[in-house]
This record gives sequence, structure tokens and C-alpha cells, in this order.
Amino acid sequence: MSSLFNLGSFVLFLGVLVTVHELGHFLVAKWCGVKVLKFSIGFGPRIVGFTRGETEYRIAWIPLGGYVRMAGEQAEDDVPPEDLKRSFSAQPPWKRGAIVIAGPAFNLIFPLVAYFFLYLGSTQVISPRVGAVVPGYPAARAGLKAGDLITRIDGKPVVAFRDVSVMLADSLDREVEVAVKRGGEDVTVRIAPRLATESDAVEKTTRGYLGIEARPRSPIVGVAAGSSAFAAGLRSFDRIARVDGVRVNDEQQLAAALAKAGPTVKLDVLRPRLVSLGTAAAEVHEQLSLEVPRQEGEGYAALGVEGAELYVWSVSPGSPAAQAGLMPGDRLVSLDGKPLTSWVMVSHELSAHDVKPFALTWRHGEEEKSATVVQAKAVSEDALKNRLERKELGVLPRQAFYDPESDLLAFGASYEVITIDVGPKDALAASARIVPTFARKIGLSLLGLFTGQVSMDSLGGPITLALVAAHSAERGIADYVATMAFISINLGLVNLLPIPVLDGFALLSAAWEAIRRRPIPVRAKEYANLAGLAILLLVMVRVFYNDITKHLLPDQAPEVEQVAPAPAKK
Repeated sequence: MSSLFNLGSFVLFLGVLVTVHELGHFLVAKWCGVKVLKFSIGFGPRIVGFTRGETEYRIAWIPLGGYVRMAGEQAEDDVPPEDLKRSFSAQPPWKRGAIVIAGPAFNLIFPLVAYFFLYLGSTQVISPRVGAVVPGYPAARAGLKAGDLITRIDGKPVVAFRDVSVMLADSLDREVEVAVKRGGEDVTVRIAPRLATESDAVEKTTRGYLGIEARPRSPIVGVAAGSSAFAAGLRSFDRIARVDGVRVNDEQQLAAALAKAGPTVKLDVLRPRLVSLGTAAAEVHEQLSLEVPRQEGEGYAALGVEGAELYVWSVSPGSPAAQAGLMPGDRLVSLDGKPLTSWVMVSHELSAHDVKPFALTWRHGEEEKSATVVQAKAVSEDALKNRLERKELGVLPRQAFYDPESDLLAFGASYEVITIDVGPKDALAASARIVPTFARKIGLSLLGLFTGQVSMDSLGGPITLALVAAHSAERGIADYVATMAFISINLGLVNLLPIPVLDGFALLSAAWEAIRRRPIPVRAKEYANLAGLAILLLVMVRVFYNDITKHLLPDQAPEVEQVAPAPAKK
């Protein structure tokens, strides 16, 4: 990205957000009959501007905010006698409160409008066709199969795969009726969703989970030591590329090809090997041809193997898993005596246990081992170098099982994408659903800053915002507008905080006067303003410090995880 592109996307990004905020104050002030002297986008000397009526409209050089200047807004303002009735200070508390809250309110209205237009019209979505069924979960027990097209849940039409999780949000304690098309046949099953706990930086949430995935699973095998497949040369983490010369990209295609195979199956496999690149490691693949005796059963069972998602690909040095003795190539067996059937189950169980100790059992070669383990705190960085804290065991499967999309794209597999037309009613409903969700998350994050649950390291300043704007602009106009809408929610909620010099304190002052029938004492307001200014200065110092340490100082070389391919043949 060029510096000019970065600067332009940042100035436009911030300019829109500031204009939206100040436009709220301006329009409501005009509606209330208050004289507006100046409407400024930016601070400092004027770049361009004009005067229309009694108001000067201007764009200034420093694009880090803006302001609406009203007659009588400050106690020391000299207001001409003819304008006294139209001054801000002469307005009743409800009018002053309306003018003050209008800025944050416009910042919250803007995302509703932005997401409405982003949803409206033709858009591509992931089809509600089942790409994979997670072993051991309700959908598998109810008989759903990969390739089924979900048409209805509890009688309500399902248009896109994302609709499934939305429809399950209120079905945590009851069965749901799922209608699917399987070939040319209509099939209906009743499924009781499993409660799944998911955690992020600010909260834990519980939702209903059927155990289905939109993306098909990669045909990567897990091979037990001593099995006939092991003797034939197959190893854990091998990716099956061809069966009897027929290319396979996912588990469904593998099962279909194996169904036609004879007593001996000819396999072309890609075996991963890691090449050291200084402080990192790159994965390359060795191509091998093998002959494996066909077994009874379908899919992986026909080869005498299983999916590799419960096989450990990497172990972080010093992690709880490393201390317990887990090694790459080991197979996770159970957690607190509960048999593990998928990496999804591992993730859900670990999230539910958090920092509580649990018994973990795994298979190392032909030997079974157990240990009591407690997850540890781990810190990572996102794309903007924000520190993210989480609890982790310290093991990962192959990337295909926790980041399936990049793996599928790399190897030519795909999932079904359809084009749908979203009308105004549905677009408005989707917008009205997503904005409160984001507002709630941001509100919890702000609360977490005061309670210490969210680190001050997560705060970003102008450099971070500029990077956010540039990265989103590079991904396209839809991503740019969506990111702008998200930051607008943030800006609106922050301005509602009851901190002096923010809109929230002015709103509190108007409410105080409306209830107590007298304004906050001048001396108390002066002290409060000084305290608020001090708080904001401290916050500004911290965000600039975060920006400098994250984005301007040289990076330290990251630690490399211990990663190894399949275990050596015994």
C-alpha cells in the first residue's frame, strides 16, 4: 500500500466519522433554535470554508476531530443582547440534553444506515448445504449427512448457512426440527442442540450447536501405530490426493472414491515436511504412491484410518501440554473421562474448563498416557499488534482443522456459494440485529477497561486507526464501510461516558439541572473539567505510547513453536 493511499483512506475515514458526529449536534441545535456560529471538520487553521447565513462552515488542518460552536456555549462567551434567547446556555435542560446526545446518537444511527445498504441487494453467501458433520455431536447422532441441503429450521426458511446459528440462538433447551433435501428426497429430523461455551476478550457466551460445518473437511488421515494402514506406509497427517487415480479434494469425495475401490486401494498422498527458515518454518509436501488393503466400512474406515484432527501437530514449548509430556503425533483420547471425537469438541471442552484442572488422556504410539492439566495464560498479537490474552493447552492440530478455509483454498477444494437478493425489510432486520450486537461487545470492552478485565494495551491511537482504515480500504469498499460503521459505534459509546469534556458529562449536567432545578455548582464543574482533562491527557499519552511501541519500534523475533511431522516408523 502506498503512503498516499494510506493517508487518503485515513483522512476520509476519520472525516466521515467526525462529520456524522458533528452533524448530529448541528442539526438538533438548529432545530432547537440555537444560533450556530461555526461548523468545523478538523481543528486548527482553516484550509477551506465559507459562510452561509449566520454559520461558518470550514475544514481545518488537523483531522483528529471537529466541533460545532454555538452562541453562549461557554460561560465566558460574550453574547449580543439580541442573541441571548438563542444562546445554548439559555435553553431549557431538555433542549441542551437533546443537542448534546445528538452527536453520539448520529454515530449510532450511521451504522444502521451503513449496514442496511451493505446488506441490501444481491450478495454472495455460503449455501446452507452441510459441508461436514462433526463426529459425536447432535447432527451426527440424528443422521444428518455431508451434502444435505438445509431448507427449514422449525418451519422457518433457511437461505444461507449463517442463518443456522441465528435460528439456534433461542433454542438452548429444546429440540429443533431440521428439514433437509438429500438427493431428490425431503428428510426431516429432530435435533437437540448441544450447548457450546465460547469465550472472547470480554465475555463467555453459550449457544446451541448442531455440529455441522459449511466447509467440507480436508482428507488428512490419522494412522494408529501397528495398524494395517501403518504397515502399508500411510502416516498420520498424510493428505490423500488421489484414490485409484481419481482426484479427491475433501472427505466426501474420498468416501465416494473409496466406495468404488477394489480389494487393494492405490493412493497418491502428500506427506508434509517442515523446512527451517531461520526463526520460522515452512511446510512442503512430498508426493508418495502407496497401496493399502481395503477394509470393511465407509470413508476413512475403508482404509483402516481416521481423520487426523485429534492428532497433535504442534506443541508450544513450556506450555501445559509440553509439561505434561504431549508430543507431536500423539492422539488426544479423552478429557475428564469424556471421549473426544473432534477438534471442535476439544475447543468447546477447553473453553468450558477455563483454568480448572482436568484429566487429559492421549495415545503415544501404542501406549496410552494420562495427566492432570491446567490451561495457562497465553498472549498473542493480532494483525494490528494488539495483545490478545487467552487460556490455552498448548497443542494444535494441522491448520486444516482450525483454519479450514485457507487450507481448502490452498488445495483446490471449495464450498458452495450462492447469490441471494436481500430486500429492504430483510436488510433492515439484519442491520438492526448486528448493530446492537457490536454495541454490546464494545460496551463490555469499555466496562472491562475500568474493571481491569481488558488491558490498556488494547487501546489504539491515530496510527492504529490509520492502519485499520488502510487495511479495510485495501479489502474493498464494503469492508471499508463496515469498519467505519464499527468504529462509529465505538465513537458514539465513548462519547456517552460521563467524563468531563465528553458529551456524556454535558448530558449528565443537563439531567442534573432538570431534576435538581439548578445547575451543577460552577466550582464543582471547574474541578470536574480539570479532572476530565487530566484523564483524557493520560489516556492520550497511553494510546500514543501503545502506537509507538506497536507500530514504530522494531519487532522482536517471535518464538517458534515446536512443530514436527508424523512420528517415525517404529
